[in-house]
Amino acid sequence: MWALLVLIGAAAVSAHLQNLAFDGQKVFRVIPQNDEQVEIISSLASNMQVDFWQPDSVTLVRPKMQVDFRVEADKSFEVEDLLKESGVEYRVLIDNLQAALDAQFDSKARTARHSYEKYNNWEMIAAWTADIAAQNPDLVSRSVIGETYEGRPMYLLKMGKSGPNKKAIFMDCGFHAREWISPAFCQWFVKEAVETYGKDTVMTKLLNSLDFYVLPVVNIDGYVYTWTNDRMWRKTRSKNAGTRCIGTDPNRNFNAGWCTLGASKTPCDSTYCGSAPESEKETKALADFIREHLSTIKAYLTIHSYSQLLLFPYSYTYKLPSNYEELNSIAHAASKQLASLYNTEYTYGPAATTIYPAAGGSDDWAYDQGIKYSFTFELRDTGRYGFILPESQIKPTCEETLLAVKYIANYVLEHLY
Repeated sequence: MWALLVLIGAAAVSAHLQNLAFDGQKVFRVIPQNDEQVEIISSLASNMQVDFWQPDSVTLVRPKMQVDFRVEADKSFEVEDLLKESGVEYRVLIDNLQAALDAQFDSKARTARHSYEKYNNWEMIAAWTADIAAQNPDLVSRSVIGETYEGRPMYLLKMGKSGPNKKAIFMDCGFHAREWISPAFCQWFVKEAVETYGKDTVMTKLLNSLDFYVLPVVNIDGYVYTWTNDRMWRKTRSKNAGTRCIGTDPNRNFNAGWCTLGASKTPCDSTYCGSAPESEKETKALADFIREHLSTIKAYLTIHSYSQLLLFPYSYTYKLPSNYEELNSIAHAASKQLASLYNTEYTYGPAATTIYPAAGGSDDWAYDQGIKYSFTFELRDTGRYGFILPESQIKPTCEETLLAVKYIANYVLEHLY
């Protein structure tokens, strides 16, 4: 009981911290019509602190692009006035970020225990990885592939029936700390695999014929920080030499066009590429694992949010991948599968042209390692809630995404190379 009270007390303190942080903050959506209006948004960002949600850096803003950004409470009226005066089309997506954050926890499963229909903190996810492996020893095993900057073990789950010469699919979640729906999907996927094995013919075939490596949270330190200090944190928590600015964007830290397009060399920026490729312990651990298992890993899936997109290489160049036609048709069919449940529409295509260029991403890196089926999901929604998708949407989001993932996995199984 005492431990529970301490937990509740800690949660209340952290909720209070966050209350002070986000009250009155607004999220705007603007659609600049021309270069002049793009310039207005750039100057806005250089004069005050602006957190870009989509695209994730002001340098990527282009005419006719939907741009979502967050501003401090005391600046929101100033921003509205400026947008009005400049004739920039805008709307307020989120009027009070704190109210939206509080409303995020709307799950019926409000329990102190782990639940697949609520957001779980890292301690709960870590304990869950041990439990799910212990309860399903013939299907799931857990290993540690490295540790984070702050010394947390990076748990990897391996799923599948044991068998000789099995090929594998690698899936990760939680690259960007604030994208909470992402780790929720990795947990859901594992649950579905163990619960439907032997009942669902596709899942049974997949687990009999393939192994799945699932990394539920890549950026664990950042994820913890979003629960304790700053819900909107994105990067890792490593220290950067010569500056007080913390963290690197782990999805700009891979050796794939590293630090060229759509990545920043400035440590204070949210898309900071790091001091070198794989400078982050987390990205290095992930890359090392994939390199060690390159002969067996045939597909790479990475789960992000938000935008409802299914992307494939490349992000760091406008050049199309050599198997573009095949990847495009897989993405088309997988998006169709996904939409079949709740009519959720996804846009698909090569990332650089479908959203914006971004160098140093894990999907491009995996593809360049020879993993020819490499996809990035950007889950729900398209901006109404953005990074603070309510818990009531976890189940439908995960159910529909599962259909697309199963489609891709089955395709890979039928086209092993």
